Amino acid sequence: MTENFDCFYCRDNLQGKKYVIKDDKHVCVRCFDKLCANTCAECRRPIGADAKELNHKNRHWHEDCFHCVKCYKPLANEPFSARDDGKIMCGKCSSREDGARCQSCYKLITPGSKNVEYKNNVWHEECFACFDCKQPIRSQSFLSKGEDIYCAPCHEKKFAKNCVSCKQPIISGGINYQDQPWHSECFVCYTCKKPLAGTRFTSHEDKLYCVDCYKTSVAKKCDGCQNPITGFGKGTNVVNYEGHSWHEYCFNCKKCSLSLANKRFVLHGKAIYCPDCAKKMDVK
Repeated sequence: MTENFDCFYCRDNLQGKKYVIKDDKHVCVRCFDKLCANTCAECRRPIGADAKELNHKNRHWHEDCFHCVKCYKPLANEPFSARDDGKIMCGKCSSREDGARCQSCYKLITPGSKNVEYKNNVWHEECFACFDCKQPIRSQSFLSKGEDIYCAPCHEKKFAKNCVSCKQPIISGGINYQDQPWHSECFVCYTCKKPLAGTRFTSHEDKLYCVDCYKTSVAKKCDGCQNPITGFGKGTNVVNYEGHSWHEYCFNCKKCSLSLANKRFVLHGKAIYCPDCAKKMDVK
């Protein structure tokens, strides 16, 4: 007795007909296409019994649908890359997609091309340009302000402070004194040109002087000790009277040496006396 050879689904006899074995069951072509065929991941249509099927990681394609999503190159017999989003790419397009992109134009930076890397970002060489004049930086020096890049001349013009002495831009460093900027090399004594950074100095009529030059060239002489009144160290307090000047500690009676600071006194020539000594000496 001959065993029945029928389609598992429609029960049509398969004797002499084309059929497919699916999960150890005999299925006619019509039922296979309708009930059992996998769906193509690309065109979303069933992959029929007569079609050549390709699969990768539980996903299925018609052979003609298995192509690069970018350039449409057939990949049935070619190396390919399956991306996290499910897209299939040829090796060339995949490397382009994964490659670094220019921070300026956002286009791919191809391997071997000239580029510039700065602060973990990358640019085409011709895209790494000054924010102001738009000229490529190339081998020039440059400075950054926030996220913008400037060539040295544009940065000077836009941001640099001008030295109060020479009026030229201060590119780096410099000294700030009384809220005014100076080049370090311009911050010198008016008389001897000695650099003043890190030393004791003073200013007089908008000019800077080292201690020695201020003493010899600018400072008034004390009518008592004849030494300069500099304001440095002892003798900071000064007594001025009718064109005469004294260190406070020198403002003493010439006769009895009594300190006359904040007291009545008598001036005779360049000498000062307390009222008692002036009276005894008949000084008026």
